[in-house]
Amino acid sequence: MEPQTQAKKSNLVLILDYGSQYTHLITRRIRSLSVFSLCINGTSSLDSITELNPRVIILSGGPHSVHADGAPCFPSGFIEYVESQGIHVLGICYGLQLLVQNLGGVVKVGEKHEYGRMEIEVQKNNGLFGNKQIGDKQVVWMSHGDEAVTLPEGFEVVARSNQGAVAAIENREKKFYGLQYHPEVTHSVEGMETLRHFLFDLCGITAGWNMEDVLEEEIKVIKAMVGPEDHVICALSGGVDSTVAATVVHKAIGDRLHCVFVDNGLLRYKERERVMATFESDLHLPVTCVDATEEFLSKLKGVTEPEMKRKIIGKEFINIFDIFAHDLEKRVGKKPAYLVQGTLYPDVIESCPPPGSGRTHSHTIKSHHNVGGLPKDMKLKLIEPLKLLFKDEVRAMGKIMNIPVAFLRRHPFPGPGLAVRIPGDVTAGNSLDILRQVDEIFIQSIKDAGIYDEIWQAFAVFLPVKTVGVQGDQRTHSHAVALRAVTSQDGMTADWYYFDFKFLDDVSRKICNSVRGVNRVLLDITSKPPSTIEWE
Repeated sequence: MEPQTQAKKSNLVLILDYGSQYTHLITRRIRSLSVFSLCINGTSSLDSITELNPRVIILSGGPHSVHADGAPCFPSGFIEYVESQGIHVLGICYGLQLLVQNLGGVVKVGEKHEYGRMEIEVQKNNGLFGNKQIGDKQVVWMSHGDEAVTLPEGFEVVARSNQGAVAAIENREKKFYGLQYHPEVTHSVEGMETLRHFLFDLCGITAGWNMEDVLEEEIKVIKAMVGPEDHVICALSGGVDSTVAATVVHKAIGDRLHCVFVDNGLLRYKERERVMATFESDLHLPVTCVDATEEFLSKLKGVTEPEMKRKIIGKEFINIFDIFAHDLEKRVGKKPAYLVQGTLYPDVIESCPPPGSGRTHSHTIKSHHNVGGLPKDMKLKLIEPLKLLFKDEVRAMGKIMNIPVAFLRRHPFPGPGLAVRIPGDVTAGNSLDILRQVDEIFIQSIKDAGIYDEIWQAFAVFLPVKTVGVQGDQRTHSHAVALRAVTSQDGMTADWYYFDFKFLDDVSRKICNSVRGVNRVLLDITSKPPSTIEWE
């Protein structure tokens, strides 16, 4: 299921990934120019590449040296293929070195390694840098130890670093180009301008990829895939991804989609009522709400080990889902054939081991994006309408389908719910009620302050400790809670959010004055790494 029409397929920019930490970023930068881009393992077979019929191929950077044993490389026959098809190729960092080495040039370990911000100087008029002239300078982001010292026949140097190393090369006739720096990172100030010139002026790509076309194509694909009598099921978490995925499928097949939303007793304040109202009133999705509070909490009673809590919750979800599927079979007279999942493109990319790691290419999606290992007799085929999209693109698609903007902007919420925000036994005392109240005050205060959209994720944590306090002229022995808010691009790394002190003072007072059983509020000021975003 590829969200692009045949007409746009000839405009595909294919990235061969050699392990650079910036590879996702290249894909996103190109898509931001309204050009469709995909990323596959750099050691993929030639057939995998030719099947995609790319117009342009970018060879990414990577941590390897081209001289290392087992250094990843494009497949044999690649050079002949791109030359015969007239495909433009751009090598970035390691990618440039691969091109140079495989076309008869020489790459050596550099005398001076170049890392971080460096200045480069243009050596050729009207080259890869468009209208830039000899002597023009720009700041770029370097990250390399090896360098090209002898270029293959037909190549010219387009720019050099201030240390004299080759920074950009081209062979116009053969349509080979190379940059010894990362144009996709913001530190390379004119990097986007260079990518734009390369794609539109040198390669002749046209900007025509947009979410409306993606949505239309995806609906067509689902209609063609799902038989006229087939039924489809989807477990809704209340999050953005599963909701957008379900809405796309519902547009394609209507009420042959059957969704289930499980209240596991670990949801936030009034979460069930709010989410179900959105599903029913705004999206008109066919959703069955299952209240399984008792089933989950009874099994979690006395359990304190974080991984055990996750496993119990995952297993119980499968049980509930299994019951739902069997009930559905009785109701419609046949087994459901498909399962909808809100898998996103970063999950697909992350599940592919980096080239040169010795592990083979794999499409296993991270387990928390699956319904957690479905029962063996439930042989369901997957529908993953978002599997080639990034989070911001999923939100854009949701907006087109009139999913409320406030819902699309919701912060991520973990599958195990509040269980990972209460270290220890989640059923002890009234910890869940206390946490819900504290969390609601914190989140509402963030919204009232107009800073909700600046934060990737914000939440409260109930601490299983009691501290001494003074409230109403009385000594108290009550609970402590922690507040956590982070900024992030994708959840892989995160920094804590810098709140205004007055805001923190107001929130702390509100919590201690409104929530019985809390007399101390702490702020988590740890980044990821070394901490994870959630506490468990």
